[in-house]
Amino acid sequence: MEHQTIVEALLLGLLEGLTEFLPVSSTGHILLAGHFLGFKSTGKAFEVLIQLGAILAILSVYAGKLIQLARNLPSDPKTQRFVAGILLAFLPAAVIGALAHDFIKTVLFESPMLICIMLIIGGVILLAIDRAPLKPRYFDVMDFPLSLCFKIGLVQCLAMIPGTSRSGATIVGSLLMGADKRSAAEFSFFLAMPTMAGAFAYDLYKNRDVLSAADLPIIATGFIAAFIMAVIVVRSLLGYVSKHGYSVFGWWRLIVGGVGLIALLIFG
Repeated sequence: MEHQTIVEALLLGLLEGLTEFLPVSSTGHILLAGHFLGFKSTGKAFEVLIQLGAILAILSVYAGKLIQLARNLPSDPKTQRFVAGILLAFLPAAVIGALAHDFIKTVLFESPMLICIMLIIGGVILLAIDRAPLKPRYFDVMDFPLSLCFKIGLVQCLAMIPGTSRSGATIVGSLLMGADKRSAAEFSFFLAMPTMAGAFAYDLYKNRDVLSAADLPIIATGFIAAFIMAVIVVRSLLGYVSKHGYSVFGWWRLIVGGVGLIALLIFG
């Protein structure tokens, strides 16, 4: 049984790393996979802690750019505006996430049917947006105005419904408000850093009483797998969407949501 749990943790960790920064909903995939595998963790502690692997992955990939931003921050107005924009975009999710945390975790996260429906709806929206004749006005995340950043932050709050996708919400919001495909994905990366770190810290605090030393091998397996897979995804995603757009992720969502819905109706 322990070996089986380690294997399940490995699979879930790889799934977390693969989907965290794609507009397909990592939370939806993890919760659905856990449901069908029968993988349960008290207080969803495992699902919370393996997210740290994805957080460290994006920090490691963007380490050079983050160091450069830190160096320029005291004297460069453009950098100051960009950092302020990221913090402004993070604010709505921080407030709403803290206020609605228990409802999200105990009600929304326990509804596989809702996850499948949101995956399908999000897939349709992503396909429609990818094919729409949008005319981008912003091609560099450093040029996003503060008002745009805040609006993207408001749209990100939709991702508190599992199956919606944090990156999907921010990317679609960015595209509709004038960003090109590459800068929409990159802004989603930057916004993920405080959003995921804040959610991780808050969830860890809420779950501190349910963790034990016996959980460490399982958590470590999922954490390492998530880190490695997320590094691969972050390094390749910007180039991919610049050339091919987001339609493949829309079809991905439709397939996963549709298969999941059929499985739920047949097997429960």
